[in-house]
Amino acid sequence: MHIRDAAPDDLPAIQRIYAHHVLHGVGSFEETPPSLETMLARFNLVKSRGLPWLVAQVNGDIAGYSYADLHRERSAYRFTLEDAVYIAPGHARGGLGRALLHEILARSRTGGYRQMIAVIGDSQNHGSIGLHTALGFRPIGTLHSVGFKFGRWLDSVIMQKDLQDDETA
Repeated sequence: MHIRDAAPDDLPAIQRIYAHHVLHGVGSFEETPPSLETMLARFNLVKSRGLPWLVAQVNGDIAGYSYADLHRERSAYRFTLEDAVYIAPGHARGGLGRALLHEILARSRTGGYRQMIAVIGDSQNHGSIGLHTALGFRPIGTLHSVGFKFGRWLDSVIMQKDLQDDETA
């Protein structure tokens, strides 16, 4: 596994990974996969803010990605970020998510940010909740039945990590 900064050439693989999660999972509340052009615009916005967007390569292939973006646009939130982690089918539970999120946290910490928020789709998303818990996030609350996807109501689980609290995760 190799973690590196994402590049525009990685966007087709990133878009495929995300499209899979949109179409088959509840980690994202989008219901239609965004186009490659939309993903490129999202990538460019994150990078224009000086924030990290990373990919994990396994045997030369993009097997996952992660990024941090502003939690909210208002200026008072300027030291708080929100993370996103998506792993390609067939690569889950192999440590990629942990490695990606660990590096996102480290880069966010050195960038002067103070808090990282995780907004996790579905309170039954034990993989993502477990990943965030393992890296020091604590549950803040649950927004019950705020999303409707695949014919059922879904929660959003909010978790938070103080980036200044420790440097081990």
